[in-house]
Amino acid sequence: MTAVVPALRAGVGRGLIELRQAFTGMELVGQLLWPVATLAAVTFLRDVAIGGSGATLGTMILPGALGMFVALGMLLVVQQLAADREDGTLLRAKATPNGIRAYLVGKLVQISATILAYLAIILIPGVFLVEGLEIADPSSWITFAWVLALGLVATQAIGVLLGSMIATPRGAGYLSLPILGLIAISGIFAPITGLPEWLQWIAQVFPIYWLGLGMRASFLPDDAVVVEIGESWRQLETAAVLGAWAIVGLVLAPMVLRRMTRRESGSRVAERREQALRRVG
Repeated sequence: MTAVVPALRAGVGRGLIELRQAFTGMELVGQLLWPVATLAAVTFLRDVAIGGSGATLGTMILPGALGMFVALGMLLVVQQLAADREDGTLLRAKATPNGIRAYLVGKLVQISATILAYLAIILIPGVFLVEGLEIADPSSWITFAWVLALGLVATQAIGVLLGSMIATPRGAGYLSLPILGLIAISGIFAPITGLPEWLQWIAQVFPIYWLGLGMRASFLPDDAVVVEIGESWRQLETAAVLGAWAIVGLVLAPMVLRRMTRRESGSRVAERREQALRRVG
């Protein structure tokens, strides 16, 4: 306990510093680009009808967009972990007491806060622009809160596990392709009932499907459930799967990250930096 508290305090402080740096100067433009573009797309499509059901495309897309940005936290962790490994940040963290634990906490704080900012940019205007959302019922916001909390932990913990296997930002770029493919088959924007059954089973193994389902359960009307698997929001299953991935990730992520940093050395960092300079040159 005496080691955990200082690590948590240092990690939170580190995460807040990185968050401030990420939303300052020209970095702010890059941070705002995708959520603002997504909000513009939702606004443009908000009145497009879906078949003869009376539902609109904007109503379906908005919860999916929220789930997508939470799921992309996995990719952000992989990218930042690879960059920090290449420039020696992880090696410096290894050399300080409780440094790896503080690094992990800081990364989760910074990325979670970044994702919350993205969601606020989309959700706050979205509830006024898009009709048909269930926003007056307090249970909708309660569901949104626990799905968001479990989704943040589950996806980012998986990101740490995947990122620990990648040594360079180029490798992170290659890894992003299967991650985006998994998001594509997970029905983040719409139910997966139209996909082949074997793809449905694959999607349901991972937390991204349950994240999208939970977001739709939060804000879509009850009659929208008829197009879901089993015509149910399956909230107990959603909590169980997201919770299981979150627990497994929280247990394994520090162990895997610590094991990976044991193999780090100044010579390896220098070698990767030299390779990166050759690629730029």
